Amino acid sequence: MDDRDAIVYGHCEPAFERVRDSLAEILASGSEVGAALAVYIDRHAVVDLWAGHTDAARTRPWERDTIVNLYSIGKAVTAVCAFRLVEAGLLDLDAPVARYWPEFAQAGKARVPVRYLLTHQAALPAIARALPSGAWSSWDIMTEALAAQAPWWEPGAGHGYHVNSQGFLIGEIVRRITGKTLGTYLHESIAGPAGVDFFIGFGPELDGRCADLLPQQASPESEELRRQLSVNPEGLDGLPLMRVNAYRNPPEVSGTGVVNTRQWRAAEVPSTNGHGNARAVARLYSALAGDGELDGVHVLAPETVARATEQQVYGDDIVLQRPTRFGLGFQLAMTERPLGPNPRAFGHFGAGGSLGFADPDARVGFGYAMNQGRGGWQHKHVRHLIDLVYAAL
Repeated sequence: MDDRDAIVYGHCEPAFERVRDSLAEILASGSEVGAALAVYIDRHAVVDLWAGHTDAARTRPWERDTIVNLYSIGKAVTAVCAFRLVEAGLLDLDAPVARYWPEFAQAGKARVPVRYLLTHQAALPAIARALPSGAWSSWDIMTEALAAQAPWWEPGAGHGYHVNSQGFLIGEIVRRITGKTLGTYLHESIAGPAGVDFFIGFGPELDGRCADLLPQQASPESEELRRQLSVNPEGLDGLPLMRVNAYRNPPEVSGTGVVNTRQWRAAEVPSTNGHGNARAVARLYSALAGDGELDGVHVLAPETVARATEQQVYGDDIVLQRPTRFGLGFQLAMTERPLGPNPRAFGHFGAGGSLGFADPDARVGFGYAMNQGRGGWQHKHVRHLIDLVYAAL
């Protein structure tokens, strides 16, 4: 790679120059093809940087307004939408899901509370019945299949990451209450009014701003996951079937083979295909780290954020088979995966290393976006960037 490919553009306050240098080193080393980093303190941008390219051939430079698929960062954005309905008195987290979505009561799920959808305790990480290719683009097919699905374990008895299903589950409740799809509700209530560049489903007018997602660099963790997903799905009391289907039913539900297509970008797959940039993510989290307001737009009240970020589950994850820690819709800092030095930090990672988090103690909002990244879940160079941010505070 030519050193010129790692030139970092944008704004960085003097105290954070080491952050700029580190981002340049990451690009120069080939660890990323294109990336952006934003950090807000008290809703003021102290870092707003971007570098690299949006395509594998490195012919299209990453620009200030480039957006990219941020995978599971969308889970936290979906949770914000749900909590806005809680604040409005329209959604009770302790009520059965079936109060808002009557068809959900099928297969013994009549008493499953809404909160279990946010804590990954609803036992619906996968659909057992094989769905056809492209079914992820039909909201009704996905939600009807989830309504008919029996829990894979006793709801509430354990937690397992709802890799691709959580957004459909929460999104359907939002739709039943508001009459709007999740992407429309997000755009009309938060993203549009506050100028947050984050989309769940968008038209061709934004394709020119969109970076291609590139195959992730392999890691020992990602290779092990690939091996496990290739296991005969009929073995081990159905556990592999649950894991395989969480990622691959319908076949492209994780974006495999379709992530750069117009069909994928137009669809609403809220757990998986939210598109945005580091600035948008950091701005949103800066509001959650402070008084809940963003440029005059109400996002969530501080007391709501405090409720959403209380620990609900922490321990071995039935689906991921490693420790995870969640509040209500948000990943929480844990020893195995810190979000800076302060224990109250919360947010959400996306596949490959994209990340958004808020630290209410330091009043920090952090966003990192990239178009390649690497498999696994430790994302050490992202953690190094976080360390440098805090060293500069």
